[in-house]
Amino acid sequence: MKSLIIEDDSLLIESIAESIKEIFHYDFAQDGEQGLYLAEQNIYDVIILDIMHPGMDGYSILKELRCKNINTPVLILTAKDSIDDKLRGFKLGADDYIIKPFHREELLARLEAILRRSGINLNKDILVFKDLILDLKLRNARINDENIDLHGKQFELLEYLINNQGSILSKEQIFDRIWGFNSDTTFNVVEVYASNLRKSLKKYGYDKYIKTIRGFGYMLVGDENNA
Repeated sequence: MKSLIIEDDSLLIESIAESIKEIFHYDFAQDGEQGLYLAEQNIYDVIILDIMHPGMDGYSILKELRCKNINTPVLILTAKDSIDDKLRGFKLGADDYIIKPFHREELLARLEAILRRSGINLNKDILVFKDLILDLKLRNARINDENIDLHGKQFELLEYLINNQGSILSKEQIFDRIWGFNSDTTFNVVEVYASNLRKSLKKYGYDKYIKTIRGFGYMLVGDENNA
């Protein structure tokens, strides 16, 4: 799972990160404009958003995201505790609202509840696509009890495709999600890994389910007629 923390206090970022590290990898932004830019990449499972930032505030970030139909779940974590502040956050599209200071257990419970409402099961270690089974805990892939040899980030690419079956993923989304914004490599690595993943799945006839959207990205389809 991947989260985005938009918070200007470095110590608080560290505290949040420590609280969620068993469930989430995370990126962070310490000003509103950078936070909005990262959130607009639409690669996160949840956003933890403070309201008060230098420049663009959290309400403006949330409003902009929802206007652009980016529906990533947002948990507001802020010192602003009035009922008017809470109502404003929910009306703009927040999924939950926690007042600082927070308790680690409550933060995790609220995040888990948000993700369950979004259809994500945090306790699910197995992904299934037809006869293809991904064991996320063991990082093992198999079809009909035969192990598939997946190298490096091929496994993560296949996991991302299965989790977003039927949705088009741009090369930029895939790159940012799997390699990260600070990677020294280029977007071309996505094409290389997609090609290698197809080769790994070809033996089983599953390469046909990975559809290339020319000039844009990839999509995992459940019907080979659409591949």
